[in-house]
Amino acid sequence: MASDVNVVVLVGRLTRDCNLRYTNNGTPIISFSIAVNKAKRNSDGSWGDEPLFIDCVYFASNAQNISQYLLKGRQVAVQGELRQSKWTSQDGQPRSRLEVAVNTLSLLSSGQGQTAGGGFSQQYSSQRPVQQSEPVQMPAHQQEAPIAGPESFEDDSIPF
Repeated sequence: MASDVNVVVLVGRLTRDCNLRYTNNGTPIISFSIAVNKAKRNSDGSWGDEPLFIDCVYFASNAQNISQYLLKGRQVAVQGELRQSKWTSQDGQPRSRLEVAVNTLSLLSSGQGQTAGGGFSQQYSSQRPVQQSEPVQMPAHQQEAPIAGPESFEDDSIPF
């Protein structure tokens, strides 16, 4: 029996500083939005970027510490799952929205186009329990070949 998969991996830039709030029991929650660019051909034939804006939410005990680094323009990588929120507006209309419930958050840059610490990235994971499932076995033709270590290369085998 095949099971469904709900996994989202995105790299983009924060569109605004994050919003830190707390649940009734004191758990910190960070809300933020990232812009992910998609290459698009313009009417004149040139290529340009078309941004896609994606709302994200991060529930974790370390969210308060991380929030000080989530500033507009910073590049981040998120891994999580799509979640749909549904509610009824004040005028009685049903509303819904999709957002990414973030499990892993990586800080990739310190601002517009700058890499944090000369290539350094910091990764944070939520401490929410993850439902375990049976391990997925990849078919042999799709498995990655092992990467040889530096001791297995000789100067003569390098093609340049």
